[in-house]
Amino acid sequence: MAQTNDSNVTAAKDTLVKDPLSQQPMLLGYCSRQAFQDTSFSWWFNSVYDMYEVDSASAEMLKDKLNDISITIVMGTWCSDSRREVPKLFKILDQLKFPSDKISIITVGRDRKGRGNETGNLKIELVPTIIFYRNGSEIGRIVESPKISLEKDMLKILEG
Repeated sequence: MAQTNDSNVTAAKDTLVKDPLSQQPMLLGYCSRQAFQDTSFSWWFNSVYDMYEVDSASAEMLKDKLNDISITIVMGTWCSDSRREVPKLFKILDQLKFPSDKISIITVGRDRKGRGNETGNLKIELVPTIIFYRNGSEIGRIVESPKISLEKDMLKILEG
């Protein structure tokens, strides 16, 4: 399982690379949420985050189901689906006061690989892939986009 402590990881300059296709900066490897405040990424992250309205009724039902949960997010900063879904996920998690040290973020290139073997056994085919773990075991994932909504898909996963 990919886990890291968000407060101990920062986006080092060497994790910023140039996307070979767009020639724009992209992140590779483990990163913290703070990395999205770099001007290369903050324009999309902050605007989606600010505009998203959390389904408060569904979010309220999630509250008591998150105690033994950790989340790994595999995403591409170049990917429109990641740019759409990941800021929304963070807004939901912020509203729920979900601990940042229970979230791991792995950024990948267009080949769905990070800088090293961060995604090794995660079977990543599309991004974003949001993987939910209970006590270290995977219980479900949201791949590319939710089937209904992030909140409702999370409920379905957490209720088993």
